[in-house]
Formats: sequence, structure tokens, C-alpha cells
Amino acid sequence: MGVDDLATDGERPGARRRVRVAVDTGPLHGRRTGIGNAVAWTLDALAHRADLELFPYVLSTRAKITVPERRLPMPAALAHRFWMHRSPSLDRLLGRPDIVHGTNYVVPPTRCPQLVSVYDCWFLEHPDDVSDDVARSARLLRRAVGRGAHVVTCSAATSAQARTLLNTDRVHTVLLGPPPVSAAAERGDSNLDESNRDWPTELSALAGGSPFILSLGTVERRKNVSQTVRAFARVADEHSTVNLVIAGAPGNDQAAVDKAIHQLPDAVQSRVVRLGSVENALKSRLLASASVLAYPSLDEGFGFPLLEAQQVGLPVVASTAGSIPEVAGSAALYSAPTDVDALAGNLHLAITSETVRAKLINQGHRNLERFSWASTADQLTQLYIDIVNGAAS
Repeated sequence: MGVDDLATDGERPGARRRVRVAVDTGPLHGRRTGIGNAVAWTLDALAHRADLELFPYVLSTRAKITVPERRLPMPAALAHRFWMHRSPSLDRLLGRPDIVHGTNYVVPPTRCPQLVSVYDCWFLEHPDDVSDDVARSARLLRRAVGRGAHVVTCSAATSAQARTLLNTDRVHTVLLGPPPVSAAAERGDSNLDESNRDWPTELSALAGGSPFILSLGTVERRKNVSQTVRAFARVADEHSTVNLVIAGAPGNDQAAVDKAIHQLPDAVQSRVVRLGSVENALKSRLLASASVLAYPSLDEGFGFPLLEAQQVGLPVVASTAGSIPEVAGSAALYSAPTDVDALAGNLHLAITSETVRAKLINQGHRNLERFSWASTADQLTQLYIDIVNGAAS
């Protein structure tokens, strides 16, 4: 049944029926990640649309769900193992939707059309670099695509990768919107002051306005943080007051980053601040206080920190990998992700040249105009309708 069919009982005769979308809200539970933010902000944009009826679901036995979320009463790990061998329809548990949207690489088996979000393809290109759970998700993704599921990505670069790696043309690009601007950033409250007790003690050395390079993101191989450390070594030789702040949850590149830091001279090691995972308020203030954001990822599906930096007028130095040039646009200095000398040169330029800084800041503000959650919601809603009606290629 297509969405142009006449209304069902209880609806205004002749009215277009709303598309019933079962959508995975699992990423909203537990520690919030970039995917969790993408899902939360997308759902906020879709929440008040008159042409959609959302049926949020969670695959968990322990998550604290709230109305109107539905629980699929099985632990995710167990369900994923089961779905590898059997594909029972879950339409009834999902509310008998028109389409099911798996927002985190996996979509449950149903009889209705399926859409699955893919944020980056690193795990498909580097299967030996991921955990068993992620490897299982990759197999489930391929299984879903094999039975006809559509894929939605957040950049054209990722869509191109997905078409090749998943061997399907049913791939669609819907750009995400910008992160909400924090209150701290809006106030311009960016001073690192010793009297501010909210700052971690590790940042006390930066009180008084010492410049610092900010590395933001999980310390995993894809983020290439060790390359930032090596580039910082070159910058530190020329700038005795510049520091490096690494903010991000521990990941599978922790050992490499440790090694890179330990190879620095003692005096330079003391200028590296490691914060681990940071809350949103501290992250916002770091962005508003930093001299430059270093983002030399080996691959990236979207990259919210790029837009967060541009929102607060922070120059960006990044790699040319994945979607980064597509998202950051002309408002960044680029280098190949493996070229440490070029990365160091760009960091030096972004720190020392007021002309370059002003240009990057101005272009960053203009670049932000390309992104909006209203556009994301419009495109995603049209994609739902096209898939339900069989019109999506």
C-alpha cells in the first residue's frame, strides 16, 4: 500500500495517509556518541512532521525506555546472532509500520521495506580493525542489503564507498545538520581561568590564555590521533608556548598514541594534556578556547566537530580523507592523512597567520549555511515515501 492511498478508518476521507516509520532509538541509550547525536537531532527534526508517524523501538532488555518507545525484548548481541541464521518477521512488535529504519548499521528482519543508516565504511574496509560485535553488524548489514534493504549515508563520499563495498545501487545520501550551538559558545565564554572550578585540573597549565591545538574524538585508529601528536612535535619546536589537548574516549589506538607521546622530549611531553572523554559543556568550551582543531582522520563519514569548530570561529586543519572536504568545504587547511610534515605546516599556519585565521573563520561561517536539520528532515521523509511507494532507485 502506498502513501497516496485513501485514508484508513478514522482518518479524513481523501487525506494522504501518514507514513508509519519504525525507527531504532537504541543509540539514544547509554553513553552518547556521534551516532547517538545524529539520531537524536534527526528525530527532533522529524518529530513534528504531519506526514510521518514514528514508532521508536529499542533492542534491549535493560534500557529504560519511555513512551512511545517499544521494546524488542532481546539483548542486542543475542538478537544479532539469531538474525544471522534466521529472519523472523518483527512487524507486529514494531507496530506494523510501512518502513523500518535501522539507525545504527543494523535493521531487524521484517516484511516491509527497510532502510539502514551507514555513517562510515571503515569497518567494511578494515574488518580486522574492529571488535567482534562490529564485525557481526557488518555481516548483518550485508545480509539486510542482500534481501533488498536500502542504505542511507550522510555524505556523498560514504555513499560511493557503500555502493562498492556493499555491491548495491540502493544507496542514498542525506546530509546531516549542524550540532546545536552551546550556550557557552553563544556567550563567548571561552576563557581558561584558574578561578573557574569547572575546568579539570589537567588544564591548569593553560590558564591565562596559553594557545593550544585541540584533538577531539575517540582515540581510535580511524581518527589518526598519533599523527596529530607527531605533528605537534614539529610545531612545538617552533612555538614554546603551544600545547596539545587530546579530548576523547579511549579506543583501539591508545597504545599508538601512548608511544607517540613517550617519544616526545620530556619538555614537550609536559605540554600534552590528555582529558579522556569529556562532557558536552567542557567540549564546547574547549572548542571556544582552542587555537585550532586538528582533524587528520583516515576516514570520516561526516564529522560533527568540523561544524562545531566553524560555529565558534575555530580554524580547522584536517585531512583529505572520506567526507571531510565535502563537509568542511573551503573552510579548512587540508593535507593527506599520512603527511605529518604537511599537517604540521598547516597547524603552524593556522596558529600564526592572522590572515589565514580570519579567512578560515569567515569561510566557516559561510560553509555552515549549507547545512540544516529542516533539509535533513525533508530529504529523509521523501526517501521514506519513495521507498514505500517503490519509487526509490
